[in-house]
Amino acid sequence: MALRVKLKISSKSGGKAVASSALVNTGFETDRPQLLLPVRIASLLGIWPRFPEHTSIMSYGTAGGPTRVYVINDELSLSLGYDDVPPKQVTSDAVISEVEDEVLVSDSLGHELGIVIEDLKIGYWRLREEPSTKLRNTEPPQYW
Repeated sequence: MALRVKLKISSKSGGKAVASSALVNTGFETDRPQLLLPVRIASLLGIWPRFPEHTSIMSYGTAGGPTRVYVINDELSLSLGYDDVPPKQVTSDAVISEVEDEVLVSDSLGHELGIVIEDLKIGYWRLREEPSTKLRNTEPPQYW
């Protein structure tokens, strides 16, 4: 079972916000916190198809081979979408994909959000500051 969390996602230049489940992908290795967005959710955030000036076009390696993505540094403000979690805003790059249909959390972003994976098969996780006995369940997938 995959591990997914609820996120509240706000775009700084687009001025819009949306909630979505997001797949925590430890294979999405980055030096900076990055959130991969399908074009449909990027459009709802107001950053697709018109990008801010500081957008870069890059090639990212994937299991299916290289793919073109659009990277907007420090574009997003994120928090976990749970009532029992104190609001902690994290800044993230927006990585827009024309082929992916699910929001993906990079390893660096997962670290900044304080996500600790407890059981990948069952989909249990917790926050770094929570006791190891506090297990949270994975969220259902949300496809864009």
